[in-house]
Amino acid sequence: MKRNMSETFLNRLTASAAEMGLSLDGRTAAQLYTYYEMLVEKNKVMNLTAITGEEDAATKHFIDSLSIVKCPGWEELLKKTPGKAAPRVIDIGTGAGFPGLVLKIAFPEIRMVLFDSLQKRLNFLNEVIEALGLEGVETVHGRAEDAGHDKKHREQYDLAVSRAVANMATLSEYCLPFVKKGGCFAAYKTAESGEEVAAGEGAVKKLGGTIERSVSFTLPMSDIGRSLVLVRKTGTTPSKYPRKAGTPGKDPLS
Repeated sequence: MKRNMSETFLNRLTASAAEMGLSLDGRTAAQLYTYYEMLVEKNKVMNLTAITGEEDAATKHFIDSLSIVKCPGWEELLKKTPGKAAPRVIDIGTGAGFPGLVLKIAFPEIRMVLFDSLQKRLNFLNEVIEALGLEGVETVHGRAEDAGHDKKHREQYDLAVSRAVANMATLSEYCLPFVKKGGCFAAYKTAESGEEVAAGEGAVKKLGGTIERSVSFTLPMSDIGRSLVLVRKTGTTPSKYPRKAGTPGKDPLS
């Protein structure tokens, strides 16, 4: 791991995290910076992100991923409690690892699955996982519409997270089948997603969930509005969901 961490990245990262009430120790900050360096280097030969500047990446990728701590009750979602196993979390459509890998680094007790349809992205994430010596995290390749019916994954997770670009109804069909009853799905959305979220309430209900809360905020040290939508899994997802590959995006539930 490289020791000469950029003060620009470090200052933006730690100050923004502190503004959200989250203290990042030196080891965590160093791991996140190594991850950032590897992202920028790999991005030279593979399209992982359009955001590579230190301050922009710190805010728009890393702090945005950590912003789940703005949601009341986040400790329940991400921290191990006495007598219980560490939370099992899956990041659907993880891409370059946001938010899942950032959450794993910041909350190492999480048992994390990084799920994506493109193996090349997962190969990059495996390189980061190896470089940082992370344990309790694995990458899984596939389509959510297929894996959502696999008993190895279906209703096996305490929490599903996603920053994927899809409307709330579609995203819920991708993610809720992975969540066990009593667990949660946290959708990272823009500040202007209120109407979209309201329109997705029917789909959430059909999939066995209830929108528990939606929290809107501005990312620290920026003017970027965000919202987190927390869906509680209150029932079992009917066996017909998710529908076959491509259908949730083309014909969202209502």
